[in-house]
Amino acid sequence: QVQLVESGGGSVQAGGSLRLSCAASGYSFSLFSMAWFRQGPGKERESVAGIRPSGGINYADSVKGRFTISRDNVKKTLYLRMSDLKPEDTATYYCARARSSDWIDNLLLSSWYNYWGQGTQVAVSS
Repeated sequence: QVQLVESGGGSVQAGGSLRLSCAASGYSFSLFSMAWFRQGPGKERESVAGIRPSGGINYADSVKGRFTISRDNVKKTLYLRMSDLKPEDTATYYCARARSSDWIDNLLLSSWYNYWGQGTQVAVSS
């Protein structure tokens, strides 16, 4: 069965960096688009970044220039490198897999995804 396991969260000060990982198993990782979403305290879930099997990428405006999504199809792992972290980046971060291997027009739309990890928490202090 499809499994997504996030890791790498933690507590950092503003301006710091973290790298999140999402280890995937149970399917052909290289065929599916993947994405990162987050949900902050008292907030709705929001998109962060998405990446196609070919490497095409979309970022939410709030993280452009600070976050970098990448994937290693051999290791079956999705990454999110976060730099210049701000207190408003505090959230639980989730990785997600697309419903199918078809082309996705908008990688940041959550309805395209139907498998989710359990999340990893990121706390940024000022």
